[in-house]
Amino acid sequence: MTDSGETSLGEIKSIVSSEHLSKNHVSSLSEVEFGLIIAGSAFNRWMVHCMSAAGVDDLGGLDVLVLHTVNHRKKPKKLADICLVLHIEDTYTATYAIKKLEKQKLVSSAKKGKEKYIEITQKGADMCDKYRQVREACLLPSMDATGKSNEELADIAATLRVLSGLYDQAARSAASL
Repeated sequence: MTDSGETSLGEIKSIVSSEHLSKNHVSSLSEVEFGLIIAGSAFNRWMVHCMSAAGVDDLGGLDVLVLHTVNHRKKPKKLADICLVLHIEDTYTATYAIKKLEKQKLVSSAKKGKEKYIEITQKGADMCDKYRQVREACLLPSMDATGKSNEELADIAATLRVLSGLYDQAARSAASL
């Protein structure tokens, strides 16, 4: 795929998922978007398989993210805070994840005043620790093999956060059209 969107069998310059979006010399943005798509899918698949290897089946990627967020610093969390941290717009998806986690006794919830707080259980904390162990055994050696330093990984993380902000702003603009 060339910058003009034309395919040349001898010379592929960019890898995009939707060539019609890569016209007008923006194929590099389309390449970034395709990278985000496949990285996001791979990360979701990784979380599900890592949690399964840790001993918890039947969780989706969002469920795993919610579990780790609730486990963070071992402090009870409000649903709104979980959604804010994970950038979840549709709270019902987080509510459903919490119900699945409660059913497996990985988190518990209690009302304090008008607010519902979600807290990690001992079983949930143990599963998060097993997830960490599987992560260290399966992912870290491959990550080390890339030769990326902690500083380079931090730069990648910062770039991803910047992209998140850019796409949020673009979404607000598109919503106002």
